[in-house]
Amino acid sequence: MAEVKVEQEIGASADRVWKLIRDFGGLKAWNPGIESCEVEGEGIGAVRTIKMGTISLKERLEYLDDATRTFRYSIVEGPIPVSDYLATVSVSEAGPDRARIEWGSRFEPKGASAADVTGLLQGVYKGGISSIRKSLGA
Repeated sequence: MAEVKVEQEIGASADRVWKLIRDFGGLKAWNPGIESCEVEGEGIGAVRTIKMGTISLKERLEYLDDATRTFRYSIVEGPIPVSDYLATVSVSEAGPDRARIEWGSRFEPKGASAADVTGLLQGVYKGGISSIRKSLGA
């Protein structure tokens, strides 16, 4: 099992960040690379289909906790070369009007090296946090 984790602070309160990202189907509100995000079901077990150009990815919400500002999701189907993928995103206070975002995952590489997949996912997570920062003007 391989792991990757990205942690960054941004200049917005944890509550503001959480309000923006906790909506499992609301990726388009903060990520300009998302063409569409459709959700089937609601709450734990909901599946979102994300479209970006010719790429389509399905992810399932596995856990959501507002008290700890944490959610987890798995990949159901898509082009990322992994199996048994489980990602965790959490938001915590890092000071007055500052939040720490932690975005990480555990997975089995499938058809690619662990180093290649880790690099790919680090780029995805860093890009996502950058989009959150821009969306909040933080």
